[in-house]
Amino acid sequence: MASAAKSTTTTTITSPISVTAESLHSILSHQSLINHFQSSLPAVSASLQSPIRQSYDVSPSSSLLLMPSWSSSPSLPYLGVKLVTYFPGNSTINLPGVHASYVLFSSATGQTLATVDGTTLTLYRTSCVSGLASRILSRNDSEILVMIGAGAMAPHLIRAHLAARPSLKRVIIWNRNAEKAEILAEKMRECAEFDGVCFESNGCLDEAVGMGDIVSCATNSEAALVKGEKLKAGAHLDLVGSFKHSMKECDDEALRRGRVFVDNEAALEEAGELVGAFERGVMEKADVCGMLVELINGEKVGRTSCEEITVFKSVGSAVVDILAAQLVYETYIQQQN
Repeated sequence: MASAAKSTTTTTITSPISVTAESLHSILSHQSLINHFQSSLPAVSASLQSPIRQSYDVSPSSSLLLMPSWSSSPSLPYLGVKLVTYFPGNSTINLPGVHASYVLFSSATGQTLATVDGTTLTLYRTSCVSGLASRILSRNDSEILVMIGAGAMAPHLIRAHLAARPSLKRVIIWNRNAEKAEILAEKMRECAEFDGVCFESNGCLDEAVGMGDIVSCATNSEAALVKGEKLKAGAHLDLVGSFKHSMKECDDEALRRGRVFVDNEAALEEAGELVGAFERGVMEKADVCGMLVELINGEKVGRTSCEEITVFKSVGSAVVDILAAQLVYETYIQQQN
């Protein structure tokens, strides 16, 4: 999408568009967003301002987060903010634990351009960050994906990893509630685009982890689920769930055995697995091997052997939010023309 087209779009659209969750599914694909991140992140990173997100505890277990970002580049003439609520107890009433709205503005005029269902946008952007990291860090011949967690994020992570690694032939799902794991496996089996991929649930976590070429975690756990000793040689561990010091999805051994990468610097301050490991002297911040944009640029070396274990920890950022919103907005406008 040319810069001129972007500028024209920004100045001619005066009525804000509203993009619902349903509309997002027809605008975005995991493949297109992974590709957009890979091509855009290195180019725009330097021009984006993204303050550390503000997080407020609104109850002992619930949070409100504000995630702003803006660009000084003519090729990305936007500013935006995501408002997020985190209510983990919602799982007991069959509602997502995360709800969000994203508002996109013109950085030239300040006009509101779009409001986007931020909950679904977050599911896409988070899973596609993991997918992009997997494209770079997981083995090219990866065949088995283990999905730990069966919440709203899980099907998106499965789709993103399948888009990033077409070699995957088997997906094993584990969840504390075994019935939820089987329900998700059945839903994925019904997707025609995954013909040839086997979806199954497994009630034994340690057994499932030991089979994974890629192990992806999206849970609210405050106790380590993945034991590093169970990871097989050459595995790639993808950690999505934690964003507070009290949360963690893997033990220290997983970090000891693996080369650790993060999506951005905030992970070093927010991710419970990493902060805890730093405090216990298991590793230092300097031991983190690089950030996602450095991997894309080739500034940092990713996987160095087929036996090596890689670990990718993401906490999210307003940078990928605004890039995802950009793709949604510009694709929507193109579809209307």
